[in-house]
Amino acid sequence: MTGLLSSSRFRLAAGAALALALLPLWMSGYVLGVLTVAYYFGVFAMSWDLLFGYAGEVNFGPTFLIGLGAYVSGMLNAYTPVPMWLCIFIGAFAAVIGGALLALPALRLRGPYFGLVTLVAVLILQQLIVIFAGVTGGEIGLAVPDVLSVHTDPNYYYALGFMLISAAVLLGFARSPIGLILEATGQDRIAAEALGFNVTKHKLLAFCLSAFFSGLAGALMIFYLGTASVGTVLDIAVAVQIIIAAVLGGRRTIVGGALGAIFLIVAGEYLRPIGELSNFAVAGLALIVLMFVPDGFLGYFMRRRAR
Repeated sequence: MTGLLSSSRFRLAAGAALALALLPLWMSGYVLGVLTVAYYFGVFAMSWDLLFGYAGEVNFGPTFLIGLGAYVSGMLNAYTPVPMWLCIFIGAFAAVIGGALLALPALRLRGPYFGLVTLVAVLILQQLIVIFAGVTGGEIGLAVPDVLSVHTDPNYYYALGFMLISAAVLLGFARSPIGLILEATGQDRIAAEALGFNVTKHKLLAFCLSAFFSGLAGALMIFYLGTASVGTVLDIAVAVQIIIAAVLGGRRTIVGGALGAIFLIVAGEYLRPIGELSNFAVAGLALIVLMFVPDGFLGYFMRRRAR
C-alpha cells in the first residue's frame, strides 16, 4: 500500500481527480453539464475496454447493455413506486442478466461472429422499444419522474465520483490474477485452454462486470437527463462513439477510455458552432490520432515513460 501511495502514477491520478473536483469553483454550469455527460461516457468506454482490451472480444453493441440498464430503471421509476436509487441498481442488474444471457451462446463463437451477435442484439432491442412504444415511449423517449438533482454541482459530483469508482474497480479487476488470465486468453485462446484455464468462464465474468457498469452508467445518465431515448442510449452512433473513445484513450489501459470520452464530448461541444462540420472535424481528428498514435493517448504516454 505504501508503494502504491508513493508511486508517480498514483500521485498523477490523485492530482487529476482533485483538479476535476475543483472545477465547479470556477467553471460555468454549461461546461459542467458537458463534463457530466462525458464522465458517463467515460464509464461506457472503460467498460468496453475491459472486454476488448483484455478479453480480446469486440463488442459492437455496447449500447445493448446501456439501453437495458437505462430503460429497465426508467420504466420502473415511471410505472412503479420503487425508489429511484433502487431502480438504478435494478437496471444495472438487468443489464448483467441480459448480458449474461447474450454472452453465454455468443462467447462460444469465434472470429467476428461475437461482435455481429452483439450488434444484432442492439437492433432487436431498438425494435422492441418501438413496438412497445406505449410503455417505453418509443422514438419520442421515456420521461422519468425523478432526477438525481435539479442543481448542476451535485449532478457533476455524482458523475465524477461514479467515474472514479468505476475506474478503480475496473482497473483493479484488470490487474488482478483473473485479469491476467483474461489477458492471456485474449492474446492466445488455444494456449490458455492448453494451460487448463476455462476461457469461456473468465470472458463471461468480464462481460458481466462490463455489463454492470455499463447498465449502471446508463441508468444514472437518464436520471440526470430526465429521459431515456433510443438516440441517447441505444443508437449505433453512440456505440461507435464509445468504441472510438476507448481506442483513442488507449487499448488495455481502462482509464484511457475515460480520457478518450472526455476528449470526444468536449471537442464535439467546442466545435458545435460550425454546425454539421463539427462531426466531420472530430471524426477526422480521431482518425488522425488512430493512424499515427495507435496506442492511444494514455498508451503513448505510458510507452514514452517506459523508455
